[in-house]
Amino acid sequence: MGLIGTLLGFVVTLFILVMIIRMILDWVSLAGRGPYWTTRARQLAHASTEPVIAPVRRVLPPVRAGGIGIDLAFTVVFVAALIVRGILFSL
Repeated sequence: MGLIGTLLGFVVTLFILVMIIRMILDWVSLAGRGPYWTTRARQLAHASTEPVIAPVRRVLPPVRAGGIGIDLAFTVVFVAALIVRGILFSL
């Protein structure tokens, strides 16, 4: 099970990295319009992470804080991925 756990751990690590990229690109898009590649990279990051985040978002909708919305679903998925990654690497 060690090899399978390690391989799955690396897949989850890649997913976590894509989520971090998504977060950074979302911040960049809030700051202003960047070059085209940032828009395209943001679309790819959203397309690859949204199938996991969307079901959680249906249960846990974004919280409004003043003029902004805080996406708790992203945070829950991110923390869960970190926990799953730790479990997989310990197998």
